Amino acid sequence: MRDRILAWLEERVPAGRIRHILRVEQMAGELALLHGIDENRAKLAGLLHDLAKYFKPKQLLEMATREGLEIDGVLQANPHLLHADVSAIVAREEFGVKDEELLAAIADHTLGRPQMSALSCVVFLADSLEPGRGNTPELAELRQACRDDLYKAVWLTGDYTQRYLIDRQQLIHPRTILTRNWAMQAAKSAKSARKQDSGDRVPA
Repeated sequence: MRDRILAWLEERVPAGRIRHILRVEQMAGELALLHGIDENRAKLAGLLHDLAKYFKPKQLLEMATREGLEIDGVLQANPHLLHADVSAIVAREEFGVKDEELLAAIADHTLGRPQMSALSCVVFLADSLEPGRGNTPELAELRQACRDDLYKAVWLTGDYTQRYLIDRQQLIHPRTILTRNWAMQAAKSAKSARKQDSGDRVPA
């Protein structure tokens, strides 16, 4: 399967993008191992995540519409944002992927989604933070965060991405804001639960 996917990508995606895809595959596998998630599923989702990256806007809109996806004003203005959802469609139709959680991880890797699974969090973070994205101190902190706490890392990466878009006066899709808010609440709830659990323990 991996060789078939790579052969398909090599015919449709520039070499630089394939290098990105391979780095996402690698980082997704590493994060999966750290967080008790199936490594092979994470790596497969990473390998498949950008299948539709270079589809034309018309094709993205047509495939998303055929799938029954909601096309709001932000997506109409920037159809490229649909490449994640459409990549999941291609993974299913071209490569026979039936694992719904894995397909969701592909679909959610750009905009995220509230309540997304740990597998989706891993692929979302690997796509945003793989080593080829740069080596700034802020990225180093985000990479450490994703090793420590997936929810906190999704929250902080959402902040980072939205600042980037605001600085460049670009549209922000509502799903990215909803994802960031969900991840922040999940991280804080988990921290509170850990603190409560620690306080409830009786010293031996």
